[in-house]
Amino acid sequence: MKNLSFLVYKISHYMPGQRISARLRHGTAVLAAFVLFVWAMGAAFISAAAPAQTMDTQKQTQVIHRIIDTINENYVFADVAKKMGEHLLKQLKKGAYKKISDPKEFARVLTNDLRDICHDLHLSVDYYAEPPRQRPGAPSDPEEIRRQLSYSNFDFETVQRLAGNVGFLKLNSFISAEYGGATAVAAMNFLANCDALIIDLRENRGGQPSMIQLINSYFFESPVHLNSFYIRKGDKTQQFWTQAHVQGKRMTDVDIYVLTGNRTFSGAEEFTYNLKNLKRGTIIGETTGGGAHPMRSHYFEDLQFGIRVPYGRAVNPISGTNWEGTGVKPDIEVPQVEAFDTAYKLALKNLAAKAKTPEDKRRIETDINIEGYRLLGRKKVKEAFKIFTMNAEVFPESSNVYNSLADAYMADNNKELAIQYYKKSLELNPENENAKKRLKELESKEK
Repeated sequence: MKNLSFLVYKISHYMPGQRISARLRHGTAVLAAFVLFVWAMGAAFISAAAPAQTMDTQKQTQVIHRIIDTINENYVFADVAKKMGEHLLKQLKKGAYKKISDPKEFARVLTNDLRDICHDLHLSVDYYAEPPRQRPGAPSDPEEIRRQLSYSNFDFETVQRLAGNVGFLKLNSFISAEYGGATAVAAMNFLANCDALIIDLRENRGGQPSMIQLINSYFFESPVHLNSFYIRKGDKTQQFWTQAHVQGKRMTDVDIYVLTGNRTFSGAEEFTYNLKNLKRGTIIGETTGGGAHPMRSHYFEDLQFGIRVPYGRAVNPISGTNWEGTGVKPDIEVPQVEAFDTAYKLALKNLAAKAKTPEDKRRIETDINIEGYRLLGRKKVKEAFKIFTMNAEVFPESSNVYNSLADAYMADNNKELAIQYYKKSLELNPENENAKKRLKELESKEK
């Protein structure tokens, strides 16, 4: 009878939506122990389609006892592991699994029963119709891994400068800096001259500490302790700090806004939790998923079952705890679909408030206005309205922003609102000749 424990530390063929595990830089075994989203490593392996075996009470008992032995030896909290084992035995004794013949269903029910006690989303039981094996064609050569990961641009989906000199970064996972480091450096250098930065992690399910370290290093002048991991076996703790050196300009004075949703998980939560506790960013959106434990998979070869066991926990140097089971609560709680607009508007308001001269303030207003007219020119009326309306909220004392909003309503043949906003513009600046002319034209057509 064999109980194979495996920690995958090479990136398998990865495409958006699939799960990955990455070989950590320099092959450091200790660092491999701290992979945040190794919870998802299972998809780096496949099970060939085969008729599922039928479960009986004897087989169920064997699986349960193997699970109990494994979690008692490895689960991050020994006391919780004991409670999980007792719960499974209680369920077995009262016949809760007696009618389950499908092994996949048995694995699902066991997962739920374990999570009822530990509330740990990284823990799960799996059934394998065939022994897990690396996906055919999954690369082992680092250059081939890099080439395949480059197809998704190492999950740097969007790097953009928005009107008002606000940067925008949409990052869908934290791929190891060994592979995605150059892309991260290029992205951060592109964004370096922005006055504010929005980082969208709403679809980010986790990743490698090395990439989290690299990106965070651009936000601090000197090394900062970001996070630690405690590992139960060996009673070990590993610290993670920002880097003393980065390639390019740091963004130490740039306002940071992090967008989160209920699917923001694991490493993405660590990134968010770090910035929140260091008071280096404003978190906007929904509470995150709540997974702070690194995970290792164990395969029971003779039973065709396996279990993914969280074996360590994150320990923030400021809070002394982590986000496991609770998630990271945003500073500004809004539905995740509204998070970007909320962050963008707040970023512009804060930049306007911090403007050192009237010229700086006017530059922001003008930049946003120009973007609105560009959108109008492309017949993107809805998007133009959003930009012009936002500008009016950021600069409510400006005659020009209401004049532009009126122009947008005029282009949309909404004469009533066009007249309303031309009048508003004239209230703030009676010398606005464009508003006078447009208002006169509209009012004459109404007669």
